Amino acid sequence: MRRNYLDIYVDILKVAMTGAKKTHIVYQVNLNFKIVRKYLDRLIDNGMLSPAGNSRLYTTTDRGVAFLDIYNEFVAPIRMR
Repeated sequence: MRRNYLDIYVDILKVAMTGAKKTHIVYQVNLNFKIVRKYLDRLIDNGMLSPAGNSRLYTTTDRGVAFLDIYNEFVAPIRMR
């Protein structure tokens, strides 16, 4: 089964909960660098992911955590069926 964009967003946000470099995100989420850039930009634009300046770490924001909570409450149980 292929992942949709929501699943990829969730995977990225989970990896970035404690802070992660782009390379770590690419390998953990199983994407390539070109594709991950697009997803990171969208998450940053929507305020769910925050780049941490010079350290090149990405961290999940409070809004991203809220998104994960909603996803886990509504979408995850449906996928388990």
